[in-house]
Amino acid sequence: MTATNLLPRNRRPADGPSPGSARTKRRRRPGLMLTLGLTGLGLLVVLAVVAPWIWGDRAEELGPSVHLGSSGEHWLGTDALGRDIFARTMVATRLTLELSALATLIASTVGITLGTLIWVSGPRIRAVGLRVIDVMISYPAVILALAIAAILDPGPKACVIAIGAAGSPSFARLTANLAASVAGRDFVGSARLLGVGPLRLMRRHILPNIAEPLLVLLSVSYAHTLMALSGLSFLGLGVQLPDYDWGQLLAGGLQSLYTNPVEAVGPAVAIVLAGLSASFVGDGLAAAANRSRRADAPAKATKPAEANAAAAVGTAPAVPDDAVLVVDDLRVLRKDGTALVDGVSFHIGAAEIVGVVGESGSGKSLTAMAAARLLPGGLHATARTAELRHPDSAALDLVAPGAENAETRRRLAVEIGIVYQDPSASFNPALKLGGQLTETLRVHLKASRREAREQAIEQLDFVRLTDPASRLRQYPHELSGGMRQRAMIAAALLTRPRLIIADEPTTALDVTVQAEVLRLLRAANERDGTAMLFISHDIAVVGDLCDRVLVMYAGRLVEELTAEDVREGRARHPYTQALLAATPRLDTAAAAPAESAGGPEASAGEPASAEPVRTLAAIPGRPPQPDERPPGCAFAPRCPQVLAACHDTPPPVHSPAPGLSVLCHLEQAGARTGETGTDKPLEAAR
Repeated sequence: MTATNLLPRNRRPADGPSPGSARTKRRRRPGLMLTLGLTGLGLLVVLAVVAPWIWGDRAEELGPSVHLGSSGEHWLGTDALGRDIFARTMVATRLTLELSALATLIASTVGITLGTLIWVSGPRIRAVGLRVIDVMISYPAVILALAIAAILDPGPKACVIAIGAAGSPSFARLTANLAASVAGRDFVGSARLLGVGPLRLMRRHILPNIAEPLLVLLSVSYAHTLMALSGLSFLGLGVQLPDYDWGQLLAGGLQSLYTNPVEAVGPAVAIVLAGLSASFVGDGLAAAANRSRRADAPAKATKPAEANAAAAVGTAPAVPDDAVLVVDDLRVLRKDGTALVDGVSFHIGAAEIVGVVGESGSGKSLTAMAAARLLPGGLHATARTAELRHPDSAALDLVAPGAENAETRRRLAVEIGIVYQDPSASFNPALKLGGQLTETLRVHLKASRREAREQAIEQLDFVRLTDPASRLRQYPHELSGGMRQRAMIAAALLTRPRLIIADEPTTALDVTVQAEVLRLLRAANERDGTAMLFISHDIAVVGDLCDRVLVMYAGRLVEELTAEDVREGRARHPYTQALLAATPRLDTAAAAPAESAGGPEASAGEPASAEPVRTLAAIPGRPPQPDERPPGCAFAPRCPQVLAACHDTPPPVHSPAPGLSVLCHLEQAGARTGETGTDKPLEAAR
């Protein structure tokens, strides 16, 4: 089904649990825990403020009755000097909470700063820093605290520094891991394209989006810090006389545990209740968290595949004078030398829409991101030519190393617009839309806030987003998926770029919204004459929207053909044929009744032009991994027309007509079965 067959979108009921559903009932417990925790901590804070005024004198008053048990006058008895244990426990609340808060502040500040600096540093410093954090966190925090406290003089200062330093690795590792997950989001890539520096990138785009899990760790760390500080005071390394906290009171109570056990009850209960309150806050925040957090999977170690290079398209096609993007022999490589994109060559002319189609893992998005200089970490691109051309200025080299100067960043931000696949990841959820849409105009085109706002409203109106002025004051989560994708298209069009890269912009949307998004992209192309690189899994959509189509398989460009050839089923490569055979077509359904009504006999008298019923074909197997490509054609293990040479010999490039190319042995052998889109080539595969 192509986009032209889709109906306008209708309003759908909002999803979500009813007030009495089981899902809503399950949410009550985390809210209760958070309420209990905050209430407990609030009462402790109030007690810390008022306790010295109410019980301060009584806590220091010496009495004749020593080691007295619980009584109406002394609820928790008295100590060895006759002082009231209950009053001293209440007064010790202030110092205990203050020291715990200070140690937690040191741990969080040092850890978050360290994790941030490690992430914004270069890859070598980052690798060494992460290993150092792993070594530090492998030791228990109490052991590190004891070692630091033993080196320094015993006292509250040494105790706080020791616990703060021992707790910082946990914050550092969490910050670094969360920053790594958020750094791969689309809005971070857009910020880099705008030229945002590393420190501002962390402060503005990354830290606000990892604040929630850091806050959870902060509350849990406070509970651990309070217990660790009490433990050090209990061992005599913390608070020293005449000052006292709960840990020191607990140590004094344990000295008379067998003669007067009630002395240890007050500080012990206080430590447990304070720790539980902080833990409840952390657990409640963790249970209520609703932001998705993704961890990057570790890269699989692979071996270089030098033999794959021979199968690359060797020569770029003739490039017109008005070409906007020119790519010749593009390769995207991992650090170990494995080619994820292997020798791709193409060009995009002015006002032309070029589609790239292929299965997942074929290298479509990597090719597009290499053109925008937005490759993920650990990958780098090389090419004989990779240029973004402008009639009034020099061509911009898109793969030149060390070319991240201010002018390069400005041209990338102004001349390339990107529409990402997932609308929920297109914008920074911590910032309002207005600042994000107008940033490029204000930073690189020096537009005033008023001018940038007016242009943003104009583009939002062009993409038919209702009430565009009020949308600028909203956060991304206040918009639906289709509205966010419209806003992303508006952001890509704001600078009137020469090239738009649309990386599967309709994948995360329902079919009715997909049609609207495709119509907007076509309208933008016709209004501004913008060149477009459109990436999709759907070859039918590509054939309907684009002027030319590039088919990629296993990191290589296997065929280039016109959109008319795609619509008419005139593909030549077996892989393109398979994609067409696996695509549903509405115009073949009419043949079904004729065959089912009378069987073969009834259809014998039909005209020869009658189209038989066509069933969808599945492509057997799966594409090879980049380090497991065969020396010959990568599609050979799945191809129903495979020849002996396909397994061992790289297929040559053939150009059956100007502007067309196919990477296949069948062209040379003359063994083609016929026009593609037919079922005969895939019958053996089924």
